[in-house]
Amino acid sequence: MLKTTLLKATEAGAKVLQEYFNGTFTISHKSTVNDLVTEADKKAEAAIIDVIRGDYPDHFILSEEAGSLETASTIKWIIDPIDGTVNFAHGIPLCCVSIGVEQDGEMILGAVYNPIMNELFFAQKGFGATLNDKKISVSSKPHLANACLVTGFPYKFENSDTNPLATLQSFVQQGLPVRRLGSAAIDLCWVACGRFDGFWEHHLNPWDSAAGYLIVQEAGGKVTDFKGNAYSPYQPHILATNGHIHEGMLEAINNIQ
Repeated sequence: MLKTTLLKATEAGAKVLQEYFNGTFTISHKSTVNDLVTEADKKAEAAIIDVIRGDYPDHFILSEEAGSLETASTIKWIIDPIDGTVNFAHGIPLCCVSIGVEQDGEMILGAVYNPIMNELFFAQKGFGATLNDKKISVSSKPHLANACLVTGFPYKFENSDTNPLATLQSFVQQGLPVRRLGSAAIDLCWVACGRFDGFWEHHLNPWDSAAGYLIVQEAGGKVTDFKGNAYSPYQPHILATNGHIHEGMLEAINNIQ
């Protein structure tokens, strides 16, 4: 059963995260000095893929460190072994394992697990979303003026076709509280359970949002790109909200560009 394998794989990755958190491990750099990959990322990824391959050896896998392990299968596992690697490397407990399962181009399962805080978010298409097996839902705040928002930033802005700082400034100038946690997967899950009312980010990869956006949708929220189109994790822009403030946030974001 896909759900069983997903939860086993998530737990396997989280076990590695727990083992290395606040410990000693090697750190490498990717695109920039702060675009990190740690020994724990690679070991967590290996543990996750081992579980998936054990149950479904022919499935397609897309993972942050291993890349695209293509097969002819219509089922794809989209894996971020540690989302929030910079947090993890600095001993900040806002980091998690994030795994989404896509079938025929549609996200059908998602799990995001922060073992340091013991929070496991899960969603199955059409069956709602949960936090530690308890049903969750997005906030009911009706107005953007009363919202609490969260965002993230790319590691470098040189190739950006948008201005993340200008968008942030727009919301801050409206007097809105805006937070930056350093993990898009956690940002999305915290929208899903009502801690935040909206999340936007300009530059994400598929593994950053694959699980989290389904969790938001199944918790009753709305997720689109910056034009209001149906969200796809294969494009970079995301807006996830409780639904009520969505149009207001879209208007603010697009008035900047």
